[in-house]
Amino acid sequence: MTLWWAIAAVCAGCYALKLAGLAAPRRVLDHPAVRRFAELVPVALLAALIAVQVFTEAGGLRFDPARTAGLGAAAVALLLRAPFLVVLAAAAVVTALARMLLG
Repeated sequence: MTLWWAIAAVCAGCYALKLAGLAAPRRVLDHPAVRRFAELVPVALLAALIAVQVFTEAGGLRFDPARTAGLGAAAVALLLRAPFLVVLAAAAVVTALARMLLG
């Protein structure tokens, strides 16, 4: 039952954060530090999520060559300014090929 309490607490916290953002005065939102924070935090969170998904498995650090190859393919596609779906397809194809070749 404690898991459900944790889920309820996270839901309440997310709702309160959303409500605080809607109730914030315009002058607070226009502050340069707040703008800079709002620009950088999503990038940092996405980078952390990618790192966790690529380099961990079952709660521990594990190097998976296939996942790393897929991440590399996605990075190259992004550097070439490919559309998002092409980036996803390239990462999936390279990961699948690496898994097939590496067993």
